[in-house]
Amino acid sequence: MLHLPSKAIFHLLAKSTLVKRLASRHGMVKDTGFARRFIAGETIEEALGAARAIQEQGLLLTLDYLGESVGTPEAATAATNEYLRLMRIIAEAGIERNLSLKLTQLGLDVDRATCVDNLRRILGPANELGFFIRVDMEDSSHTQQTLDIVETLWKQDYRNLGVVLQSYLRRTDEDLSRMLGLGTRVRLVKGAYREPAKVAFGIQTDIEHHFVAAMKRLLDSGQYHAIATHDPAMIEATITYARERGIPNDRFEFQMLYGIRRDLQASLTARGYRMRIYLPFGREWFPYFMRRLGERPSNVGFLLRSLRHERRNTGA
Repeated sequence: MLHLPSKAIFHLLAKSTLVKRLASRHGMVKDTGFARRFIAGETIEEALGAARAIQEQGLLLTLDYLGESVGTPEAATAATNEYLRLMRIIAEAGIERNLSLKLTQLGLDVDRATCVDNLRRILGPANELGFFIRVDMEDSSHTQQTLDIVETLWKQDYRNLGVVLQSYLRRTDEDLSRMLGLGTRVRLVKGAYREPAKVAFGIQTDIEHHFVAAMKRLLDSGQYHAIATHDPAMIEATITYARERGIPNDRFEFQMLYGIRRDLQASLTARGYRMRIYLPFGREWFPYFMRRLGERPSNVGFLLRSLRHERRNTGA
């Protein structure tokens, strides 16, 4: 397994009924909920308020309506219908028309054909309304199907479509060649899921090495891509390479998560770089929240202190 202890710890905590009860009870309480550090709110109205604040700072944004791993066709249809409703609201609100979504929310674990149909139902109106849709990458068991679906719809002329690749996966170099060949816009990330060693690099230096290698290929492609990282070393490696190759600042963008490294977000914007904020919202926020905690070892203590407080108050 990856040698990142916090990921293993939070993988286990995510299965705890106590943790889930704590999260659902207190996590999104207005102003004081601990999950609000990473999540804009549970409703589109809350998300729109956060989105406007982001845009006022000169930042770009992508909205992520949280949800994944639905278990029935009906749930997948409901999620799809919600995206159609959200796009109308976002368009009327006048904020940037950029969405990120997960294919398991649209039924990938239920039936591939259902998932493809649901994504097509979103991409059609999205194109008419001027939305860009980024397909998020999930754990490695979904990587092949995700890329296959993106390629299928790209070849059906749905070009308002992008995808995510994870540098810690051993297959990413080949996948990058495939996506660059299509001309699909890529968001490059390190990766946040707990994966077996045969699938993913487990040493941080290996992950960073492959991140930089993929970044260089993206910038050299001449296409518009996103470098998504909070790591100052990876950011400076990107800036240095772009300067060396004479690549203008407006030919790529950086991306960061809502609530993380606001100082870096502001400084990069001040330096003239495009910065997009990944803005998650929705009631199904628990899995996303646990992944964010697992990325930072210092957050282990944060959650355990909250658990102790909950035990004292409930006698659990």
